[in-house]
This record gives sequence, structure tokens and C-alpha cells, in this order.
Amino acid sequence: MADTMTRTIPNTVGAALPWLPSGRIVNIDSRGEFFIREHRHADPSAPTVVLLHGWTASSDLQFFTAYEALAERCSFIGIDHRGHGRGLRSPTEFTLEDAADDAAAVLRHLGDTDVVAIGYSMGGPISMLLARRHPELVAGLVTQATALEWNGTLRERLQWRWLPAMGAALRSRVAGRFMKRFLEKMLADGHTLQQYIPWLRGESQRADIGTVVEAGKALGGYDATDWAGSLDVPAAMLITTNDRLVKPRKQRALAKALGAEVREIATDHLGPWEQPAQFSSATIELLSLVSPLGAAPVRASES
Repeated sequence: MADTMTRTIPNTVGAALPWLPSGRIVNIDSRGEFFIREHRHADPSAPTVVLLHGWTASSDLQFFTAYEALAERCSFIGIDHRGHGRGLRSPTEFTLEDAADDAAAVLRHLGDTDVVAIGYSMGGPISMLLARRHPELVAGLVTQATALEWNGTLRERLQWRWLPAMGAALRSRVAGRFMKRFLEKMLADGHTLQQYIPWLRGESQRADIGTVVEAGKALGGYDATDWAGSLDVPAAMLITTNDRLVKPRKQRALAKALGAEVREIATDHLGPWEQPAQFSSATIELLSLVSPLGAAPVRASES
């Protein structure tokens, strides 16, 4: 009997939708069910990318503003991490190592090797752990708005102690109203993403709050200072220069440790929403630095 199976999920949301690649569930024995977004390029020589999103987000929330540009140039798989979006629900405590191993299991199931791992925020540590624990799968790294370590100062260590209170707040009715006001302020009249506010609100409420809190604790304890420099893969990094969550100096420390080529966007931590065009173009440029994309896009196809 086969040890894996897949089940297709339609894109049906009662709100204006951005372009989204096909979504499906991948069921892997001994690990569970993983929701992925999957696009296969018409050119079999095009690179394959695995998209690893940040804390509290999902693949769609993190990368939807770059999906179309990526689809023109490469194949890609976006994975919702445990407890995030439509990701695996598991009784075991969230660890970054498990999230990296989940990604490896999905890639092996799909038959993908030599991928470029793009990791935003928490996805950066997961991408680095994927390269460290499964080097045969990873041919390049693109880290975005992330850090070498997340607890280097007293202020940072104190911030992570507020996680239980944050979890309680996210479970309350106030959270939904706050998200609505937050989105309406950030994506004000004239913003290209304003039409997607109802969809963004709905997607942001899919997470399992308990697991998200555990993920925050795991991220707060992450420190790759001793081993980041040993990752023997080409690397590039996006630095969000107005970032108040992950300070630019911390981002630059990671870029230095990885020996990464750097591109910058003058935006806060939600750059994919605040500056969608700049984020998309920077992501493609960074990808081209670690994996040849060819001189011009080739017409893409869906599988």
C-alpha cells in the first residue's frame, strides 16, 4: 500500500481573491496532513522554490503578492506550517526543527530536490534548519526580514514573555475588530490590496492560537550564531529597512553570517502588503542571484 496520498482542495472564498495557485492536502504517513500551494512551470529546467512563511501568517498571507511573478519564472511549493493557516494540527509542541522536517517530508513526497528555500521572518530560521538538516534538498537560500538570533537583548527576551497574554487576546472578539481596523488603516483608499481586505481578515483567522503561541516561544529561543556560517549554499537576503519587529542591524548580521547578497526595501515588517510591487520584484531578483532564471520569463502553466 502506498504510504502517501493527496486530496485536492478548491479555492472557494466569499470575497475578492488575488491570484492563487492550486491548493491541495498532502497526507504523509507518520507525519500527517499538510496544506500546500503548488505551481509547476512549463519549462522543466526552471528552478523549484519552497516558500516558508513567517510567524502567525500562512503561505498565502505571506507570499500572495509574489505568486504571479514567481509563477512566470519557476515552479514553487508554499507550505502552511503547523498550526498556521491550514497547516497540520498536532498535539505535539511546535518546534522550528519539526517545521523544517515537515517541509523536507513534503519535498520528498513531491520528488523535489535542489530547491531554493525562501523564508520570510520565522520562515528564515525554518529555511536555514531545512538546509542544515536536509542539505541534499536545498540548493540555495533566500532569507527575508529575519535574523540570526531572536533573543540577543533584554528587551527581546522580555517581549517573548508576553506570549501567553497575546494568545488570550487573539482568542477574544476584540482581535477580529482590531484586525479590521488595522487592515483598513494600512491598506487605505487607493492601495492596490484594498479590495482583498475581507479575504485577508478571513485568512488571518485560520490559525490555531495555541500552536502560534508555541511557535513564538520556539522563535524566541532560536539562535544560529554558532552554525549559520557553515551552511554551504548560495544565499541572498531581503532587508526591510524600516522594520520595527526585526531590526535592520539584526538582519544585516544574518546576511553577513550567510555571506548573502543583499537587497533592501524601505518598509516595515509587513512589506509584502505595504509594498507589494517592490516585494515581488525584490523576491525575483534575489532568486536570480542564487538560481539562474533565464534571460526572460517563459509562459507558465498550471498542473
